[in-house]
Amino acid sequence: MRILGAYEKARIYIEQHTQLSDLDKLKMRKRNPGPTITISRETGIGAERICEELIKYFEFTSKEDTYDWAYFDKDLIAKVIEQHDLPNRLSKFMTNEQNSTMNLMLNELLGLQPSRLKLIHKTAETIYQLAELGNAIIVGRASNLITAKLKNTFHVRLVAPLNDRIKNAQLLYHKDKKEITEFIKMEDRLRSDFVHKYYHKDIANPLLYHLVINTSLLSFEDIAETIACNVVKKFPKMFELSHNIFKVQD
Repeated sequence: MRILGAYEKARIYIEQHTQLSDLDKLKMRKRNPGPTITISRETGIGAERICEELIKYFEFTSKEDTYDWAYFDKDLIAKVIEQHDLPNRLSKFMTNEQNSTMNLMLNELLGLQPSRLKLIHKTAETIYQLAELGNAIIVGRASNLITAKLKNTFHVRLVAPLNDRIKNAQLLYHKDKKEITEFIKMEDRLRSDFVHKYYHKDIANPLLYHLVINTSLLSFEDIAETIACNVVKKFPKMFELSHNIFKVQD
């Protein structure tokens, strides 16, 4: 059996929903959406691996007539660019918080890019639309806050001690400890500042999430099982409860 990668799953997910050209079908889909999981995480957790494990569980337990699952992190940026007809060169402005204020102002005045606030608004709009359709895992970009009023969402925060995240990131990125430590601290600060600046919330506030997990105490598979079990219990009508999610085979 052919195993699809994350990018291909995201593409298929988007194509499935794009093909819902009939407005009535789209409205029906929004009235009966699958679950959407948002994941906020500290840097160096390894969220990609956890998302991949989650998709395995959900595809195994979801009812046969439901849509495929996909997760969106970096692929979400591409989705924003595609959906709003923005030039590909603008994607860097969506991911880099360190552009100087002067450069941003000059680019906006010269018409080289939309305002940062406009790009953030477009990103939020896309996140909300994906969440409305369901069967999606959305990582970062304040997705839990954007989708807070949707009834089909489940919000997760992944945390771990700094030393554990440094070790994990060293394995993932093959960089020395000093470089990785600086990278993690900077990314954590940027993510926190982003949420505080644009959504006026504390990213670490546990009250913003259904579930907060210390990932240093569990394996990737165990973390996925913990999240999946809670999601299945919260949205039982979306899953075949006869399946035992703790016996999913690779």
